[in-house]
Order: sequence, then C-alpha cells, then structure tokens
Amino acid sequence: MNAPTDSGKPQPGPHPPAQAVQDSTRLTHTLFRLFIVAVLGSFFVFQLDVSYLWLTALLTATAIVLGIVVLIRAAKYKESRLVLFGTISGLVVSAVMLLVILASTLFFNQIRDYQQCVRHALTQQATSECRTQLENSMPTQLR
Repeated sequence: MNAPTDSGKPQPGPHPPAQAVQDSTRLTHTLFRLFIVAVLGSFFVFQLDVSYLWLTALLTATAIVLGIVVLIRAAKYKESRLVLFGTISGLVVSAVMLLVILASTLFFNQIRDYQQCVRHALTQQATSECRTQLENSMPTQLR
C-alpha cells in the first residue's frame, strides 16, 4: 500500500494558482500606474516650455505603448472596469497630445517666440500684444 504523498505543492489543474493570478494583477496595476504617470508627465512637460518638446514626444510615445499593453492585459485577464476605463481615457489623451506635438513641431519657432514674449509680459496689455504677434506670425490659413 502506497502512503499518500503531500509535498505541500499545489497540484496542477485547469485553473492557474492563486499566486500567479495575484502576480498578473499586480503587474497589470503597476503597468497601469506607469501609464498614468507617462500620460500626466507628457501633459505637464509640454506646459513647461516648447523647448522640451522632445521629452513630451518621448513620454507620449511611452504612454501609447504602455496603454496598448495595459489595454490588452486588461481585456485578456478581465481586469477591473476602472483600469479599462482609465486606460481608454489615457489613450485618448495621448492621441490628443500626439496631435498637439505635431502642431507644435510645425510651428515651433512661433510658439517659442510667443512663450518668451509672455514670460516677459508684466501686464494684460503686454500679454495681449504677444497673442497678436503670434497670430500675425502664423500662416494666413490658420488665422
């Protein structure tokens, strides 16, 4: 008669072990947090100065890649709706940031001059003059 063997190891079955599910969920949530940081980082870096456009583009590209990975993981592993909704919303923001980056690249010199003008403007009238100067420096189709 064979003695029962209980080595303490979980027996393989149709469902993955609970630890693997926890690890997968933890990884998805970590990727989601990194995604949110990249989206917010790209937005706030763009607000700093147009000279950091390269960093904004890098953060936006990172956000898009992470967003796609998190979206796939959220759908595959049936994550919470909050993660799914947050990922979709963040990808929309990243797409808008991509359009803003492209527009800023096209009109880099005009935007840089406008930002420098506004930094030195002390009054509302000076700020208004900066805006008028920006409008006059843009192509006539965009005025």
